[in-house]
Amino acid sequence: MNWMESARRIQEDLEGLSAFTATPGQGCTRLPFTPETRAAADFLLKKMEEAGLETWQDPAGNLFGLLPGRNREKPCILCGSHYDSVPGGGNYDGIAGVVCAIELARVLREEGITPDADYLAAAFMDEEGCRFGSGYFGSKAVLGRLEPGEAGRLTDEEGITLARAMERYGLKAGELPKAAWPKGRIGHFLEIHIEQGPVLDGQKKELGVVEGIVGLRRYRIAVNGRADHAGTTPMDMRSDAVEMAARVIAQVGDMAREAGGSTVATVGQVNTRAGAVNIVARSLEFSLDIRSLQNEVLEEIPARIRRRLQEETEKTGGSFTMEETLRIQPVELSRPMRKILEESCRERGHSWMALPSGAGHDALAMGQQVDTAMLFVPSRAGRSHCPEEYTPPEAFGRAVQVMKDLIVRL
Repeated sequence: MNWMESARRIQEDLEGLSAFTATPGQGCTRLPFTPETRAAADFLLKKMEEAGLETWQDPAGNLFGLLPGRNREKPCILCGSHYDSVPGGGNYDGIAGVVCAIELARVLREEGITPDADYLAAAFMDEEGCRFGSGYFGSKAVLGRLEPGEAGRLTDEEGITLARAMERYGLKAGELPKAAWPKGRIGHFLEIHIEQGPVLDGQKKELGVVEGIVGLRRYRIAVNGRADHAGTTPMDMRSDAVEMAARVIAQVGDMAREAGGSTVATVGQVNTRAGAVNIVARSLEFSLDIRSLQNEVLEEIPARIRRRLQEETEKTGGSFTMEETLRIQPVELSRPMRKILEESCRERGHSWMALPSGAGHDALAMGQQVDTAMLFVPSRAGRSHCPEEYTPPEAFGRAVQVMKDLIVRL
C-alpha cells in the first residue's frame, strides 16, 4: 500500500470539504442540520460512491458506505467519525476521521482485500452538541440511546427545536427510532482522529494508540432573580441573577483542580435575560461541561455545584434549575485491538505512544456498547477547535496504513 498516495487523496478531500462553512475565512462552522452540513453530506456520499460503496443516509442524518465482506452475517466493522464542527473551528476535527474511513475502503478495494465481515464507513451527525447543547446525536441514534422526546425538547439559541431543524433538513424526528441498528450488528468500531492536544506533537510521536476516553456530563443551568432598576435598588434589596451565578461559576475551575487527574470543568456559554447596562438581570443561563476518567468525580462535582447554587439563591430569594443534557460514562478501549495497533506501528516503523483522550469522540459513545479502538494523529502545537487547527496529510496516511492492518486482522 502506498500510504503517501492515501495522504494525497485525504488532503484533497479535506480541502474540498473546507468550502462547506457558514463563516468563510473565519474557520469552519458546520452546525448540525444546516445548509453547510447538507452540502458536506452530498460531498461525502459522492466520495463514498466513487470508492465503490453502497451508500445511504439514515433518519438521524448519519451517512454510511458499505463494502460487503465475505461473511455478510457476521457483526460488521464500522469506521468513521463526525462531520459537524464547532463554530469557527478547524478543518480536521471529526471530518478527517470520516475521510480516512472512506480512504480505508478505497485501499481495501485497490489491494483486493475482502474483509471477513462487512466494512462500513460512517459520518455521524452532531457529535459536538454546539447547536442544541447535547452531543453524540448520530452515534446515540445508531445505538438506540436517544431519550424519548429529546428532539422536541432541545432547542438552539434561536429557540428552534431539534425536531424543527430536522424537518427543515428533510428528516422526521418521529422516524429516529429507525436509525437504531439491531443489537449485535456492529462487531467493532474504529475511529481515526486528530489528538486535539499537544502530547503527540510535543513528544514527536507519529501516532497515538488511545487507551481510554473521559466520561462527560453536560448541563444547562438557569439562575433566577428579579429585574430591578440598577440605580435605585439598594444592594441589600437585590436578587441579582448575575451576582448569584458568578459566585458559583468562579468556583467551577477550582472544583476540577481539586479532583485532579484528568478532570476538567468548563463554563463555555453565559447569557443574561432581561439584562441591560442599567437593569439588574432577572435571570442568567450558563452551560457546564465536566469531563473525567473517574466516574465518582462526574457525580461529585455536579452535586457540589447544586449545593452552592442552593446556598447562593436562598440568600436573596432566588431560584435555579439544573438540567442534565448529556451523560456518558468513561470508557476503556479494547485491549486486544490496542495490541494489534501497537504491533502494526512497530512493524511499520512508525513512532507511537499510548495515551488517554481528554476529549469526547463518537468512540466514547460507541464504546459504551461496542468493542472500540481509536488512533490519534498529532495536532500541530496542540491546536484544535480553531482555524489554526492543522495535521499534515502524511500523518493520516500512516494512520490509514495501521488501521488497515487492524481490519485485516479482525
